[in-house]
Order: sequence, then C-alpha cells, then structure tokens
Amino acid sequence: MTRHFSLAGLLRLRQLREDQAAGSLAQANERLRDSRARSEAVAESLDGTDLSPSGSASLYAVAAARASVRSMLVDLQALEATLQSEQGRAQDQYRAARVATMGLEKLEERHRDTETAAVIGAEQRVLDELATTGRRRTGSEVRP
Repeated sequence: MTRHFSLAGLLRLRQLREDQAAGSLAQANERLRDSRARSEAVAESLDGTDLSPSGSASLYAVAAARASVRSMLVDLQALEATLQSEQGRAQDQYRAARVATMGLEKLEERHRDTETAAVIGAEQRVLDELATTGRRRTGSEVRP
C-alpha cells in the first residue's frame, strides 16, 4: 500500500505561487513591450516630420510640436525604465518561486520512487514465496 506524499498540499501552494509569479512576469513583459513600441513610434514620428514652414508662426508651431514630442519621448523613456525595473523584480520573484517549487517536486519524485520500489519489492517477495512454496510441493510429490 502506497503512502500519500505528506507535503502535497505545500507543493500545490508553491505551484500556485509559481503560476501567479509567472502571470505577473508575463504582464510585466507585456507592459514593457508596449512601452517600447510607443517610444519607438514617437521617435519615428519625431524623425519622420519633414515640414517646410512658410512663416515665422508656422516655424514656432513646428518647434513647439517637436519640443512637445521630445518631452513626451523623455517621459516614455522614464516610464520604460520604471517598467524595466518592475519586470526585473517580477523575474526575480518568478525564479524564487520556481526554485521553491522545484525542491518540493524533487522530494515528491523521490517519494514516488521509494513507494514504487516498496511495491515492487513486496510483489517480488510474494512471487519468491510462491516460487519457494511451489518447489517444496513439487519436491514432496516427486519423492516416493
């Protein structure tokens, strides 16, 4: 008869925490990708403007727009740095959760192997006993 792995509840809890950490990491990665895409789009729009202002008013408007876009780009880069930091923390939390889970998974595997070996050993003892008992019977019946 096999025994239940006594740390199964703790293993399940750690697996849930690992799944939660993996979800947080995926969200952090997605936010970082979105931020980078926005920064690239703003940088491209800044580089892609090829206006020829006709007067001083339009020249001031273009200069103000470019300054505004540059300011927005700086803000997006600051946001990206913050998101990158959050992503790093999420990565660290996931790694820690994975390490904690792996330790218990190895214990569970070792427990399973031990239980399997015990079952196989018990079956082998029964087979050995049957073989020994069968030989004795066969030997006693052959003798006159």
